[in-house]
Amino acid sequence: MKIYTKTGDQGTTSLLGGTRVPKSDLRIDAYGTVDELNSYIGLLRDQAVNDKRSDLLKEIQDRLFTLGADLATAPGKDKVKKPDLHQADIEILEKEMDRMQDLLPPLRAFILPGGHQSVSFCHLARTVCRRAERITVELTSLEPVSQLVIQYLNRLSDFLFVLGRMMAQELEVEEVTWNPRNI
Repeated sequence: MKIYTKTGDQGTTSLLGGTRVPKSDLRIDAYGTVDELNSYIGLLRDQAVNDKRSDLLKEIQDRLFTLGADLATAPGKDKVKKPDLHQADIEILEKEMDRMQDLLPPLRAFILPGGHQSVSFCHLARTVCRRAERITVELTSLEPVSQLVIQYLNRLSDFLFVLGRMMAQELEVEEVTWNPRNI
């Protein structure tokens, strides 16, 4: 099978179900940003500090492919066979966040990204996740989007924040806190 098809040479692409749209379509932007996020999750999975979380991060990557398939499906193409997202997928993130937060000191200030390269990668993933969420929410003003997709992205960005704190603790690096001037 060839990777290139030349069907996108005129600036359009196909959604699942066959509908062709411009590559600048908001739906394409949404699932493209989820794909970018998936790459960052892969980068996090490759960090030695996350060896024991590798399976969980792989599961998150799998769920992001599921989200991408949902976002890549043309509206009204309900018969397209694709994986589905479940409330239990969101609950996994919540349970893991609760577990990590029990091991972390209370949050007393805003955290600035940084302190260690691996932690910075986590904050990059978090901000890309927030962007994916914003684009997906914007898409809902134009077309139907599964509420679970938005919930998952929202919870995942929270998870990535807590994960960044957990990674800093495990790497024994001080969290970089924001100390505002004139307050």
